[in-house]
Amino acid sequence: MIVLGCNGFSRVSGIFAGRFGAVGTEKHYLLGHDAGAALLVDGELVAAVEEERLNREKKTTDFPVNAVQWCLDRAGLQFSDVDLIAFPWDFSAEVLDGMLSDITSAPMAPSAKLDLIGGIGELFTGAVSHDALLADFAARTGFTPDPDKVVFVPHHLAHAMTGYYMAGMKDAAFLISDGRAERYSSLTGEIRDGRIRVFDESVIGAEHSIGLLFAAITRYLGFVPNNDEYKIMGLAGYAEPPVPNPFLEHLVELHEDGRYSFRRPLETDNPRGLDPLFEEFFGPLEDTLAYQARVAAAAQQMLTVVTHHQVRALEARTDLDHLLFEGGVALNCLNNTPLFEGSRFDDMHVSFGASDTGIPIGAAVHAWVGHPDGAGRRRSAPAVTPYLGPEFDDEAVEKALLEFAGRVEWTRLSDDEVVSRVAELLTEKVVIGWYEGRIEHGPRALGHRSILANPKFPDIKDIINTRVKHREPFRPFAPLVLESDAPKVFEMGRKTRSPYMTFVFPVRPEFREVIPGATHVDGTSRVQTITDRDTPRLAALLRRFTALTDVPCLINTSFNVAGEPIVCTPSDALDCFLGTEIDYLMLGNCLVTKTEEP
Repeated sequence: MIVLGCNGFSRVSGIFAGRFGAVGTEKHYLLGHDAGAALLVDGELVAAVEEERLNREKKTTDFPVNAVQWCLDRAGLQFSDVDLIAFPWDFSAEVLDGMLSDITSAPMAPSAKLDLIGGIGELFTGAVSHDALLADFAARTGFTPDPDKVVFVPHHLAHAMTGYYMAGMKDAAFLISDGRAERYSSLTGEIRDGRIRVFDESVIGAEHSIGLLFAAITRYLGFVPNNDEYKIMGLAGYAEPPVPNPFLEHLVELHEDGRYSFRRPLETDNPRGLDPLFEEFFGPLEDTLAYQARVAAAAQQMLTVVTHHQVRALEARTDLDHLLFEGGVALNCLNNTPLFEGSRFDDMHVSFGASDTGIPIGAAVHAWVGHPDGAGRRRSAPAVTPYLGPEFDDEAVEKALLEFAGRVEWTRLSDDEVVSRVAELLTEKVVIGWYEGRIEHGPRALGHRSILANPKFPDIKDIINTRVKHREPFRPFAPLVLESDAPKVFEMGRKTRSPYMTFVFPVRPEFREVIPGATHVDGTSRVQTITDRDTPRLAALLRRFTALTDVPCLINTSFNVAGEPIVCTPSDALDCFLGTEIDYLMLGNCLVTKTEEP
């Protein structure tokens, strides 16, 4: 069985810009962001890629025409070969009725209600309804799907199935939390034998979304909502949360069954509606690190309290011992470790596709599992890897290098020479672009499109932030470490691995002076554990580097600059290399340097 999952809408960005003001800072305040496609063949995930990697538009919402075509080409398939097409949204007529009911019952002026209803009507008929999605697919691909072979998957259930598949398709409880889906923002439940059961009493509406509230705080502090929330995580390490925390004292209310609400519900059509309240809590907005850190620390504590409350209720509701946490809020890795450590669950899984990058995968899995010819035929857990996107052979690398001839020089190395030469270079204070194999899926670079550096230098973080990434100086960097060495370097608690940078751990005191460049101001690191099985050449490089330096980690950050997608093609990598102060580029087996200025 062949299932194609896809997320993205041709008209959403235009409708949100015109109707809801999603422009400028608010440009990601819309549905369908992180558009992409995924292909499942007889239960095996053979291809997946975000559209942004191909059209080079960060967090694009556009219909993923390039991603869809690439997935089919990768598998050698035509549209006529596809058995099911799955969308990770289900804007049914019943959902529309619920949305309109929510608006009419909201405490808003009649004129505002009418305006919002008009916007929702245009969005529904022009972009997100079943008929609109089918028409969009046909217009952009030239292939008209059979409606009987199309599955519309509720957004949060797509998130749940992403986590279920990535965790080996074993029975699990789940918490899904993000900005908003069709109508809701969070829910909990169970997956048993592939069947999802939502605990209805746990459902949280969009007007009480912790994800949207965190986005509003991100916006208030001068960053881009639905894009820069990780900056709030970084800032939170520079301050302790205020006591009492005004978010918890005056805004958030916790209820039975893991529910929560806000004393002042969010105005989902007014992104800046809470700004006066934030100034009431923290004083007039100041463009200072101290002010930003104090607000960020309070926001981080609030999110932690809310998600802990949800998980405690989930523990009481289920007898399952494995927890899946998915949705955009699950990318708040600073929250994930204490959330797990404070629970009774044996393990907690946060996938590399926890955000909307993963929902084409989850939608495809949901359609496959629910089909009579689907998951019942599979008797073993699927092999899972994040390296699912395009790769480029030596010929493509050579062609790109020739296009940049005169600006770069290169030397072709054997695999063993790559490991030894790059390890030697990394003993010095240099920054290296590392490019190999298939591009990783999701928002984090996981070693195939990465920038590497030696974390023993205390100022390496400032060098990368200012000279390479062009981003704020407070931003920390993640270390990659061999899975077998991780407990020696980090206080891993009950976790044994963190392959996707979705957990944060304290650096053991004896290693804080060894890896200062990868240790945040609060003494923690967002860790990526690697193995010979998953990333053999990168593991060999780290092992060789450690033998030369006695430093057990390397800094790993995404191969891009602020505001741009992670590089995909060899030409993307060369453009980024030449546009920054990256010292060396390991492009496949070619060690690339910049030519001397004349």
